[in-house]
Amino acid sequence: MRCCVIAERAQCRAGLEETVEAALRAGVRAVQLREKEATTLELYELAGRLRQLTRQHDALLLVNDRADVALAVEADGVHLGWQSLPVAEVHRLVGRDLLVGKSVHNLEEARQAVADGVDYVFAGPVYDTPSKAGLVATLGIERLRDICDAIDLPVIGLGGIDPSNAAAVLRAGACGVAVIRAILAAADSTTAATQLLALSGGTGILPVIGSD
Repeated sequence: MRCCVIAERAQCRAGLEETVEAALRAGVRAVQLREKEATTLELYELAGRLRQLTRQHDALLLVNDRADVALAVEADGVHLGWQSLPVAEVHRLVGRDLLVGKSVHNLEEARQAVADGVDYVFAGPVYDTPSKAGLVATLGIERLRDICDAIDLPVIGLGGIDPSNAAAVLRAGACGVAVIRAILAAADSTTAATQLLALSGGTGILPVIGSD
């Protein structure tokens, strides 16, 4: 995935589905649904609507943490955090047809994620970001490069990324970028997505993650 939008209603300037659809029309081909405060029913219904949108645009849908919801809406994968179920348990639940990825914050976590059997990692926060303030240390470009050099899996840069700094993330070896505010909070989500895609080399989804 060259550019993944992380869909979270609390971060959205306009309606979430409207904003995601604008990003998909611009060429974004991966959406991660992250709604930690939603009830199971709310999450299922929202995931179902996003699944319809991503199918219309031949894009991936990843569901944060909830393997059950991912299976129920026929999503493409489950994205795990540092307090999620173990990777092996998620693979046991969803089989090998669904992707399983994980967020990592340093080289040690990245290597452990590879050993655990993930399909890709989100590495960050690359830059300072309000969503991680005081929770984890900022990774920075050099430590991101260390992760990209050390593991043989797609690495997606995450955290504080926008059109002004996305190119540096890719030069460090990341296969793509994942963003929240850069698209969700933008005055014009379509333009923001188009700018990020231009910097990240287009709409392609990496073969290891999805289909060419």
